[in-house]
Amino acid sequence: MVGGGLAPTGGKEFDAKITPIVILSSIMVATGGLMFGYDVGVSGGVTAMPDFLKKFFPVVYNRIQEKGLDSNYCKYNNEALQLFTSSLYLSALLATFLASHTTRNSGRKRTMLMAGIFFMIGVVFNATAINLSMLIFGRLALGCGVGFANQAVPLFLSEIAPTRIRGLNVTIGIFSANMVNFGTAKIKGGWGWRLSLGLAGIPAILLTIGSVLVSDTPNSLIERGNLEEGKRVLRKIRGIENVELEFQELVEVSRVAREVKHPFRNLVLRRNRPQLVVAVALQIFQQFTGINAIMFYAPILFDSLGFGGNASLYSAAITGGVNLLSTLAAIKVVDKAGRRILLLKAGVHMFFAQVIIGTVLGIKFKDNSNNLGIAFSILVVIMICTFVSTFAWSWGPLGWLIPSETFPLGMRSAGLSVTVSVNMLFTFIIGQSFLSMLCTLKFGIFLFFSVWVVVMSVFTYYLIPETKNVAIEKMTERVWKQHKVWRKYIVQEDGSEMQDMWDESGVTQV
Repeated sequence: MVGGGLAPTGGKEFDAKITPIVILSSIMVATGGLMFGYDVGVSGGVTAMPDFLKKFFPVVYNRIQEKGLDSNYCKYNNEALQLFTSSLYLSALLATFLASHTTRNSGRKRTMLMAGIFFMIGVVFNATAINLSMLIFGRLALGCGVGFANQAVPLFLSEIAPTRIRGLNVTIGIFSANMVNFGTAKIKGGWGWRLSLGLAGIPAILLTIGSVLVSDTPNSLIERGNLEEGKRVLRKIRGIENVELEFQELVEVSRVAREVKHPFRNLVLRRNRPQLVVAVALQIFQQFTGINAIMFYAPILFDSLGFGGNASLYSAAITGGVNLLSTLAAIKVVDKAGRRILLLKAGVHMFFAQVIIGTVLGIKFKDNSNNLGIAFSILVVIMICTFVSTFAWSWGPLGWLIPSETFPLGMRSAGLSVTVSVNMLFTFIIGQSFLSMLCTLKFGIFLFFSVWVVVMSVFTYYLIPETKNVAIEKMTERVWKQHKVWRKYIVQEDGSEMQDMWDESGVTQV
């Protein structure tokens, strides 16, 4: 994870103070991550509330009320219910492409403002929904907010403040949603779910207000030709008057960035294939660990496993808390340990956790049973918490960190856009299919994900290089050209490809 200040350009460091505007901007803008996390955590909780199901998904509600179900694993299986959760990520995928354009041409500030507006529209429609169409439209609007925020917020924070704030806020948002759901589920009168969905308006309002009050980043202002304004803002956020050296560095970065032609087309060139393959594979594997299936549907999952309404929400809150604490630990761990070793160790932990869960459920939890028994229920919760904790200090942060530090600087923005898009696509696929998979595979769903953990661990062992403590501009020489598999791709060919931009010096964003 990157520290404070602007994104590293040529490995240089400049004098700077931690100014109040940096702190305030970081807090206000990082609510984009809080909003995203809250939206992830809240959907599973409200879909486990009887009043919510009775109003929008009566087929599921009636199925749950029936006695002698053929399978507890199938009682929540419903395409519309899955669409309520997954639709957010489909619209986020589509919005990401438009947001990439607005972030570059209109600035980070305006893009974040658009994200905040989309978030507020989504909250209003969800909290006041009287039919399924309003509910889905609200989720689609929230997805647009996620798409715009995912483009602008990381760039803003990397250029003005510590990027790790965003990752932490996502987990805080998930935990907050779990605790809110636990409380609102007890509200009598059938409106607790409205409060859960409506409280998402708090971070949405903060992000919108913050986007109005903060200044755009010096990088963005300089990229768009506002040099004097860029220098003024740079002085303001640095807290010093003499910023000439850093300013000239940013001007040069902007000049080189403008010379990059067709960054997306350049991504598929042979010499850029290792970075692209690794980044895309990380996003696919991150979803096929099964983490989002658990985080989306934790209350439903626990209820399906016989924990009961309040107990399932409580168990989901526990996993959310574990996720938060483990993310705090990850802030320290990922910058000290090697990337590969963390991914490989995590593979072992997650594999055994999932195999134990699947085995216990296969032996002790029958289709029409009501519970696992206290001892085995505790064991399942412990194993799920072990899995969530492991993901939080490994594949969670590293799935984003490794692509951010391996793409050539001239194509970093395009590469990260592809990374976000692939992540959203497979998040949508998992969200839309998990309940159906749970119904079909039953306890085997955990064994299914454990097989993927083995596959991703083998991929890591052979194809993911170590990138710890390697500057971006040195990545090709010190990492890719030294790798026994990927080095054959990093060669000068007939010269035609060399006409494309491959200058890795001094370009932070395109």
